[in-house]
Amino acid sequence: MTAPDLAPPRTVGGVVAVWVVAAVAAVLVGAFAPVETRAVWMPVALGGCVIAAFGVQLALGRSRGFIERVAASVLGALLVMGFIGVGFGLSALINA
Repeated sequence: MTAPDLAPPRTVGGVVAVWVVAAVAAVLVGAFAPVETRAVWMPVALGGCVIAAFGVQLALGRSRGFIERVAASVLGALLVMGFIGVGFGLSALINA
């Protein structure tokens, strides 16, 4: 029999970790992918962030709030990658 968590550990760190992975992935795609293929590689990087979100949340080992934490991780990763992608898109328009 297991004892209940008296003070459950904070799970915000796992969500923010996925956002950081998304920022790094977006910068890497923007830096190394040719301009014509950035729109193809961004969803691939987001798919990696979805897998990372599942992995991080499963590694925490807490079932309560799992869907909410994964959803927050993926939505945050989408927003982070979107803002960085808009920045790269604007820079490509200026340089064209």
